[in-house]
Amino acid sequence: MKFKSIGRAVLATGMSLAIGFGATACSRDYTVAYVYATSLQSNEVSAYAVDYQSGALTQINGSPFTGTGNEPVAIVPAPNGKFLYVIANQTSNVTEYAIGTDGKLYGQNTYTTTGTFPTAAAIDSTGSYLYVTFTYQSGFSTASPGPGGVTIFKINSDNSLTTVGTANVGNNPVSIAVSNPICSVSPLAGTDNPACTGNNGAGYENIYVYVLDQETQTSPPASIIGFSSDTKTGALTLLSNSVFSKALNTYQGYPAGTKPTAIAIEPTSTYVYVTDGIQSNVYGYQIAGGAATAGNLTALTNSPFIPGTGSYPINLTIDPRGKYLFTANQASSTVSSFTINLTNGSLGLVGTSAPVGTRPTCVTVEPALGIYLYTSNSVDGTISGEQLNANTGALSAIPNTPFPSSALPSCITSVANGSHAQSIDVD
Repeated sequence: MKFKSIGRAVLATGMSLAIGFGATACSRDYTVAYVYATSLQSNEVSAYAVDYQSGALTQINGSPFTGTGNEPVAIVPAPNGKFLYVIANQTSNVTEYAIGTDGKLYGQNTYTTTGTFPTAAAIDSTGSYLYVTFTYQSGFSTASPGPGGVTIFKINSDNSLTTVGTANVGNNPVSIAVSNPICSVSPLAGTDNPACTGNNGAGYENIYVYVLDQETQTSPPASIIGFSSDTKTGALTLLSNSVFSKALNTYQGYPAGTKPTAIAIEPTSTYVYVTDGIQSNVYGYQIAGGAATAGNLTALTNSPFIPGTGSYPINLTIDPRGKYLFTANQASSTVSSFTINLTNGSLGLVGTSAPVGTRPTCVTVEPALGIYLYTSNSVDGTISGEQLNANTGALSAIPNTPFPSSALPSCITSVANGSHAQSIDVD
């Protein structure tokens, strides 16, 4: 993780950024990060270099890169910024790519999920496990709908994957999020950690995984299903407030609005946020730390937050500093910006929503400087870029936006160009 250099970098002025990059000017490389967008139609990944001074995107030589499997719907980078994993819905597989020092992608391996039609993915902050949600367990299909699940992959030292297990969830998992390690009074499946001693009197470090389930196939209410993750094996164990409901014949957790679309956890792993497409708003929850309730979620008193998002928020992200939350609003073709109050978890809308390309699908904030935001826009086949005001959270269009992409971009992510991002960290 690069929170230290991110925090200091964002406080720097444009002049100090230029001075910081002077250390690497001999290479004539002013790329601060890379952006990657999957194409639902052409089954490939478009790759871009991010200019540190303007945020403008330049397509990398050789882009787009092929080999994703049919209909890629999610893309997630390894925490080390050196590998990408692309999730393909129709072929039920995960494709591993190595990221070159020039941002190019090199296909490595392809892995099959333990269920069909995967929908989303997340990696724990230690880079140990990849969790992929899928729609149908064995024996179920679109013709015979049934429960979904989570495939658990161990990420090996060379970033290859090994399937180590499956966890059952409800009938329509659409998104997944993994907390950073949390000190807790309950060991759950966590590990002893001396650094946690004195924090609530505990010496345990726990990681929680939350699956967002729309549950539309058999009409039980939408919910968030919570798990503790065994830090040694990656195995998922249901939290005490997430259970299998015999009456509904499915797994149920915490109420999650009418039609939830995406879930995210802010960096301190205190609060969880969920977008609701139908209601056009954001729900907020607090992660409990007590011995009997560790990891369980409690709805924040002022949730859902008013005013809400633009029309039909489909995706959300939180900037690397944990100060702002952004939603990609599909029906209104905008991005909404919110401040995060870490005292109580409440969100405050920043100005009016910023216009982007037609029907955005995903939103990302590059992790190097943390001041450039990008959306993948499905209908017009573009990537929109916005610059974030680090003091207010306001967004403004960067020069020459939007940028062309392959047809029907389905999602987007970004990684730091490590050596150059680190060059602006001044001790």
